[in-house]
Amino acid sequence: MMRLIMPIVLIGIAITLFFMLTNPIYGEISALNAQAASYNAALDNSKALEYERDKLVTKSNSISYDNLLKLEKLLPGNVDNVRLILEIGEIAKPYGMVLKDVKYNVADAKTVATEGPVVRGGGINSAPKNYGVFNLEFSTSGTYDNFVNFTKDLEKNLRIVDISSILFSSSNLAVVGAGAGVNTRTDSPEIYKYDFKIKTYWLKN
Repeated sequence: MMRLIMPIVLIGIAITLFFMLTNPIYGEISALNAQAASYNAALDNSKALEYERDKLVTKSNSISYDNLLKLEKLLPGNVDNVRLILEIGEIAKPYGMVLKDVKYNVADAKTVATEGPVVRGGGINSAPKNYGVFNLEFSTSGTYDNFVNFTKDLEKNLRIVDISSILFSSSNLAVVGAGAGVNTRTDSPEIYKYDFKIKTYWLKN
């Protein structure tokens, strides 16, 4: 009988020791292994990011200085609204067209995040975009031919400019003569007033 009881007692003691000592240690080892796996995954991701960064740096260094300047003008790192207005004025200058009534929202001229819709969990939330939008309004006057040429040059300008709308009205009254007689010239090209609404973009760092 004693021979039968002793193995049962030893088995019971072994089970008790397992739950009291071995099982907690095994749990700690499993947790440490999971934590180590997480660290290894983070390290692998870090190495992958460093590799991608190095590739981008290599590509960036391969771009010539002149092309970098062109890229900066194409999509600048800030609004630079003053330079934009001066550039448009220079584009209009050869056609005798002068910018007037320049308007823009001061808040648009600040480098702030723009929001765009994104679907999350069945609903639409706003997510920040990596670029900003600057809206600009101005008016100018000139012949239709000059207007067409100015618009083409504006669209071909290196900096991205989207024309949102154009309203035009006739302002032709070329007056000649003085004193008793005042006549209007019918042989001069008709002059129109053009109201532009445009938008441009900048890259947020």
